[in-house]
Amino acid sequence: MPTPILMPALSPTMEEGTLAKWNVKEGDAVSSGDVIAEIETDKATMEVEAVDEGVVGKILIGEGTEGVLINAPIAVLLEDGESMDDVDLASLADSGTPAPAAPQQSQPHPEEGAPAPVAKDKPQAQPQEQPISNGRIIASPLAKRLARLEGLDLSAVNGSGPRGRIVKRDIESALQSGAGKAVAAAPQTAPASVDARLYPPESYEAVKLDGMRKIIAKRLTQSFNLEVPHFPLNIDVELDTLLAARARINATSPKEGDGAFKLSVNDFIIKASAMALKAVPAANATFTDEAILLHKHADIGVAVAIDGGLITPIIWKAEEKGLKQISAEIKDMAGRAKTRKLKPEEYQGGTFSVSNLGMFAIKSFASIVNQPQGAILSVGAGAPRVVVKDGKMEIATVMTVTLTCDHRVVDGAVGAEFLGAFRSFIEEPAAMLL
Repeated sequence: MPTPILMPALSPTMEEGTLAKWNVKEGDAVSSGDVIAEIETDKATMEVEAVDEGVVGKILIGEGTEGVLINAPIAVLLEDGESMDDVDLASLADSGTPAPAAPQQSQPHPEEGAPAPVAKDKPQAQPQEQPISNGRIIASPLAKRLARLEGLDLSAVNGSGPRGRIVKRDIESALQSGAGKAVAAAPQTAPASVDARLYPPESYEAVKLDGMRKIIAKRLTQSFNLEVPHFPLNIDVELDTLLAARARINATSPKEGDGAFKLSVNDFIIKASAMALKAVPAANATFTDEAILLHKHADIGVAVAIDGGLITPIIWKAEEKGLKQISAEIKDMAGRAKTRKLKPEEYQGGTFSVSNLGMFAIKSFASIVNQPQGAILSVGAGAPRVVVKDGKMEIATVMTVTLTCDHRVVDGAVGAEFLGAFRSFIEEPAAMLL
């Protein structure tokens, strides 16, 4: 019987997503495991595999449709001998969570992956390599986002992707060559939540919220205002011994090749955080309504700024990993995070987070707890400061760190104990080898 293909839940917290791309068109035969579509969640772009084999009978949701709820039918898969005449689309729509209406995309255009109907006695024409069809510019979501940020007019950019689709490399080429006009400010009306008397529409540019920014706003508002009673603790840490050890270790690295590496101060901070969590298990905890979870491993989320928001890829079991491995994992995941290629299991969960703004010369700051974790460490810049040692003033490289704690699970004494352990590992990094 005809099988509906449903919008998948690609992570435990996913409620809706954007159907970014179809890799098949109506009439294509697919097998189990074939990649049939790409779905954009709030923080990543994921590939969707077919779970059954058959022929794509109809694509119900077109490329670029936003806000598609999980379990909503997005296409119909037919078995041998079946046709769309056997399908009751009305009852099919009721079989899952209904997707938002998309009248402009319910009948996919040829450039969106579904061919236009053709007479049976005529061969189907090959798609033309045109970046614009019926006035619509064909571009990947990433290309559109980059063009908006760089002020490029997509109509002046030549696409090199399938069927003339504009992709990331075309935007980069246009920026290098200077092609593409600056996008003119289009007339706009004030968003419903904006008082036009205070901010006239012509006085600003309204950038539509994407899924990532909506999720960030929702979760952090819940954490800050409603659910987590949090408080900050800060401490100063001297870095001179660590910087000397880092320089000696990096000096042993090959200049090039697979074995080359370069440790950052952040790599030491992540390792020291993991070791401190193992030394103070009460800080490595999560609050639930039924119990406090004391985690067996230090799974450290590392805040990475990406286009449109923030993501925290996780170094799992960081206490068991060496500095070189931690450094390699961070570089790999941070690179994939910027292109939204992380898998949900690489950034969801974790027991603790580290946010480092030291590279921006921020002296100190306090982050909001990243639920369901119990604490987050905010790292400021290391800089020369005057310190008093044995009654004498000396110059030392000092860094301020702030621990924001969920008071339901990490109280002041536990937070202070964690910071003391963290400082001991940073000021004597050799202790992390014990």
